Amino acid sequence: MNSLKILKKTVIDSQIYVSLTGTLFAVFFMEEQNTFRFPTVLLIFITYFSGYLYTKYQHTPHFFKILILNIAAGVICALLIIHNHNEIRLVKWFIIVILGLLYNSFFLNVYIRKIPLLKVFYVGMVWALVNCWLTLSEFNLPIFSISSFFITALVLPFDIRDMKSDTVETFPNLIGIQNTKYIAYLLIFVSNILSIFYLDLNYSISFFLSAIIAYILIYFSENERKDAYFSFGVETCSALPFLCLLIIKYF
Repeated sequence: MNSLKILKKTVIDSQIYVSLTGTLFAVFFMEEQNTFRFPTVLLIFITYFSGYLYTKYQHTPHFFKILILNIAAGVICALLIIHNHNEIRLVKWFIIVILGLLYNSFFLNVYIRKIPLLKVFYVGMVWALVNCWLTLSEFNLPIFSISSFFITALVLPFDIRDMKSDTVETFPNLIGIQNTKYIAYLLIFVSNILSIFYLDLNYSISFFLSAIIAYILIYFSENERKDAYFSFGVETCSALPFLCLLIIKYF
C-alpha cells in the first residue's frame, strides 16, 4: 500500500504521468506521418510537464519555484526548436503555450476554465494542435479531428469525478452522468470512424483497440470512484494508441 502511495505521489501527482501519456499520444501520430524526431518528443514532454505544473501549483506557496522552472523549461524548449527546427515551429509552439496560459491563469479576470462547458473542448483542441500542427509542416485536419474528439471524450470522465467540487457548470451537472457518458461514446465513435478513413491500417486498428478500453473505462466512471481510477486509468487511454501499435508491430 505504501509503495502504491509513493508511486501515485511521485509519478501521477507530480504531473509526469499525464505529460508522458500526452507525449505518447503525439508520438503515435508522428509515427503515422513519419515525422518522428527525438528532439520533438522531448519538446512536447517538457511543454506538457511545465504546463501541468503551472496549472496545479499556481494557487500554492510553491508557485514562485514553479514559475522559475517554467521559465527554464521555456528556454530549453526554445533552444530545442532553434537548434533542431525553424522559426515557424517556434511560433507554433509559442501560440500553443499562450493557449495553455489562457486555459487557467490566476492573473486573468476570465480564463477558459471558468467558462461553462467549454473546458472539455478546449483541452481537446490544444492537445490536437500539438499532434496536427506543431509536429507537422502543415495543419492536418483529419489528425486534428481524430485527436480532439478522442481527448474531449477522455476529459468528460474527469468532469464526472469533479462534479461535486467544480465551481462552474459542467456536462455531468447539466445533463447528468449517463448523458455525459453518451456524449463521450459518440465522440470516441466519430474519432474511430475518422481513423479508419485517414490512418494507415495498423494505426486505425491500434486506435480501435484503444477505443474499446476507453469505452469500458468511461462506462464505469462514477463520481464515487477513487482519483487513481481517473488519473491513472482514464489518463492511460491517451497512451494506448501508441502502446497498441507497438504490440501490433513487434508482437
